[in-house]
Amino acid sequence: MEHSIKLTSKRQATFPELLCRELGIHPGDRIILERKLIDEEAVWVIQPRSRSSHSWFGRLSRYAENNDHDMDTIRNSIGRGLGSQK
Repeated sequence: MEHSIKLTSKRQATFPELLCRELGIHPGDRIILERKLIDEEAVWVIQPRSRSSHSWFGRLSRYAENNDHDMDTIRNSIGRGLGSQK
């Protein structure tokens, strides 16, 4: 399958929707272009950049449960934590 991409004067390109679906990329994603030699001919390989793991999302939620989230409470909590480090 062949796809055509037009480069603008600002060196920007629009990828066809089908190609984006095949690559699994979305607006704002980054892609990797890698130059390889295959049978002594230079070819470019396009692949999506692996997304970083967001496994840390929600890790602190247990500390937030049943606590007030107003700024005075947060400041007091930080102050108590800083005071215990002395």
